[in-house]
Amino acid sequence: MTSQTWLVTGGAGFIGANFVRWALEHRPEVHVVVLDKLTYAGSLENLRALPTPERFEFFRGDIASTADVRECFEKHPPSAVLNFAAESHVDRSIDGPRAFIDTNIVGTFELLEAARNRFAELPEEEREAFRFLHISTDEVYGTLGPDGFFTEETPYAPNSPYSASKAGADLLVRAYNRTYGLPTITTNCSNNYGPLQFPEKLIPLMVLNALEGKPLPIYGDGGNIRDWIYVEDHCSGIARALEAGEPGEQYAFGGNSERSNLQVVEGICNALEHLRPASENDALKRQGIDRYAELKSYVEDRPGHDRRYAIDASKSLRALDWQPAHTFEDALTETVGWYLEHEDWRKAIQDEGDTRSRQGLTAATKGAAETDEAATDNTGEPS
Repeated sequence: MTSQTWLVTGGAGFIGANFVRWALEHRPEVHVVVLDKLTYAGSLENLRALPTPERFEFFRGDIASTADVRECFEKHPPSAVLNFAAESHVDRSIDGPRAFIDTNIVGTFELLEAARNRFAELPEEEREAFRFLHISTDEVYGTLGPDGFFTEETPYAPNSPYSASKAGADLLVRAYNRTYGLPTITTNCSNNYGPLQFPEKLIPLMVLNALEGKPLPIYGDGGNIRDWIYVEDHCSGIARALEAGEPGEQYAFGGNSERSNLQVVEGICNALEHLRPASENDALKRQGIDRYAELKSYVEDRPGHDRRYAIDASKSLRALDWQPAHTFEDALTETVGWYLEHEDWRKAIQDEGDTRSRQGLTAATKGAAETDEAATDNTGEPS
């Protein structure tokens, strides 16, 4: 069995860390190197207790730094590059878009340049196997009406600085394939959920707030709809795209699980009632609250909030022989259970910095939100 080195950028973040674990468990021939800057949403806590740690190495660096990327490639020459590294929270992109341009566009450029140089130096047999896989989002497609689905052929129409930066990166990846012949593949996924997700995102945010008896802030009317995919299913799809995908192609991954944000929050409350009933939660009992659902709170919507995302993953199912293995309800309960069982992880992540202050407030909405304690003390849900 031929040994391979997979360079996983952003491997200390949510999806990246889950992929590292998946690769070490399912690909015994693979040596995994993580390149990560360890920004607020990336943590070494996500990479503790890895299976087969002897096949894992960590390199701290910034993908937007030519020197860091060059040094990493020289020390750990990859046979494949998987680019998970990204600033990814829409709310934060509204408040501070520069970091999204630097990481998502400039960083992708630096990786492509390093990969192009690496590819050019490889002998022919290794060139055949080399891949640059870029992980992107369905948010590049904009918003949907009540019907229809995104596919790989949907025109890009990003509506936030985050999605615009990812769209720019996707187009760079495409250009390096068409212009330089670099064997690139791009994947676009719907909303991920599962273990290790930073608590600014909807599901872990709601779990932690509920446990502490804090409001569960829901943007607008709660009717924004997302297609949810369990992170383990996404990781298996990425591996299939890497190993069976055609260079120059794009593959979409969705969970076929459309839910409104309100439905997701209610599902979390139901899972908590089953796993740790409100009647046993001292934080709720002190407030005279009988059920987690009583904590729901509606807050001012964020600017440019896309109404609906949904992915048609037919191409991935057909071309990659892939399909999601988890139902939303079962995997959501499993996810809530993981956060309940890993109090040490929750505490370590929260001790590293601010995880739940609301972002994405424009001058117009900020004044209104500052009068609402639920809005100022808690992050609204992400896309």
